[in-house]
Amino acid sequence: MPFPPAWAKILDERVPLARALPEADRHELEQLVVVFLDEKTFEGAGGLTITDEMRVTIAAQACLLLLHRDTDVYPDLDTVVVYPSAYVAPETRHEGPVVIEDESVRLGESWQRGLVVLAWDAVRGTMVNERDGHNVVLHEFAHQLDAEDGVVDGAPDLGKRARYATWARVLGDAYADLVARIHAGRDTDIDAYGATSPPEFFAVVTEMFFEKPARLKARHPELYATLADFYQQDPAAL
Repeated sequence: MPFPPAWAKILDERVPLARALPEADRHELEQLVVVFLDEKTFEGAGGLTITDEMRVTIAAQACLLLLHRDTDVYPDLDTVVVYPSAYVAPETRHEGPVVIEDESVRLGESWQRGLVVLAWDAVRGTMVNERDGHNVVLHEFAHQLDAEDGVVDGAPDLGKRARYATWARVLGDAYADLVARIHAGRDTDIDAYGATSPPEFFAVVTEMFFEKPARLKARHPELYATLADFYQQDPAAL
């Protein structure tokens, strides 16, 4: 179906990363957004009323991760829940034999069972500064890609077997280096949250790949090349 002019205006005004795309990529993104919005349900939480601005803004950023890739549009995802701002969610953690039930404040989360949750004010923050390396939509939808092979381990479905060896070596070394730097109290250009686990590392470097591509390419060329091979994009060239 044609891309509605009102949606195109939202892309231009609310999704800075989409404005930089070449014409062919912009058209492909628009078609992916149409599919996404046809297939996925949006639900407001905390009294929020869902608008087209919210739906198109979130869908466009999520679909940036799919450009040029022969893939379905998040086949395991059914629903996107949007809160007006940061929300409190229950959390269970284990400390030895003790199970602790607690609560945490979150800006977003991705579930394997068909659900992504986002805080709208965090999404809107990407409209203000699209080059700060932080993008909650890219982060949570990277987790969705990670989960498509049935295991959330920091490695999405890479297709060719040879890709897995390269992925494990390059991202594994970069992750280990980040963890070592954090433990040693040294500065790092990759967000420290990436040292939490391999899945979080993949999500964090995905944010950096799209929002700070030139810096990632200059400082971590092999990591950038591996992500560029997976995403089939070269944002540093835009």
